[in-house]
Amino acid sequence: MTEESTPGPGRTPSARRGLLLGLCAALIWGAYVAFARAGVADGLKPEDFVLLRFGVAGLLLLPWMLRRGIGTLAGVGWGRGFWLMLCAGPLFMLLVPAAFLFAPLPHGAVVPPASTVLCSMVLAALVLGDRPPRRRIAGVLLILAGLVCVAGSGFLSGGGGRAWIGDLMFFGAGLLWACFTVLQRRWQVAPMQAVAALSVFSMLVVVPPYVAWSGFDRLLALPLPTLIVQVVVQGVLAGAVAVLAYSSAVAILGASRAAAFPAIVPGTATLIGIPLTGEWPTALQWTGIAVVTLGLVAALGVRLPRRVAKIR
Repeated sequence: MTEESTPGPGRTPSARRGLLLGLCAALIWGAYVAFARAGVADGLKPEDFVLLRFGVAGLLLLPWMLRRGIGTLAGVGWGRGFWLMLCAGPLFMLLVPAAFLFAPLPHGAVVPPASTVLCSMVLAALVLGDRPPRRRIAGVLLILAGLVCVAGSGFLSGGGGRAWIGDLMFFGAGLLWACFTVLQRRWQVAPMQAVAALSVFSMLVVVPPYVAWSGFDRLLALPLPTLIVQVVVQGVLAGAVAVLAYSSAVAILGASRAAAFPAIVPGTATLIGIPLTGEWPTALQWTGIAVVTLGLVAALGVRLPRRVAKIR
């Protein structure tokens, strides 16, 4: 069965399971963005998030890696593992929380997923020969329009406005993740292999310097419930569960349908972040979030199930 003929969500029990897994991944990614912003407000620094992400995820996935051969990095190879780690490892994780020092939550909820789609499309065309159809190009135009609404105030504000610095960091994070995605496709690395190699390699790189230079003072200064929540959200959920859930959704629904789920992240992150940080988007930013979400859906070529199409 080809990807295009895969049953739409809701038509079979397997497809419904894929839909639930994809929604689970999108909700976790939204919570990750919101809790990262809340963690910055609690005094955590970017390197703390890197440790939470890869220290926890690396420990969780290390037994799986050991069973499949750490000498070959579970078949990925240390050379390719290095490039995967460079694109989606500590540098990527440093950019996102560091950007929150300059830009508000709505920017972090929109710019990274939008820039990931934009850069992935360009890199896929250049590296993989995947030429975008017209619908995807139209979606990109919507994404750009939405980004102007969301990030425009940061770029155009004078005086002490430094949101544009955070926006550039968010864009850099999206570019790095796009490179990771294209390399994974080009090298045909299985999702579980890629996640395990990335997490374990990054853990080996991150933990020693963190222990030597930063220490655990900031993490231990957090209230225990807050620390536990950050460990669970950053390391267990965002670091391992969300990626596995999304990979399973891709296997069940096909890549074109499962690709709709990252488009849900801007809305979920903003909604989850309201009670956490007290940040309410402006009317212009709400408009930008909606436009970017629509653009992401169009750019990713998501098709409605046939039953919905018939109803309409």
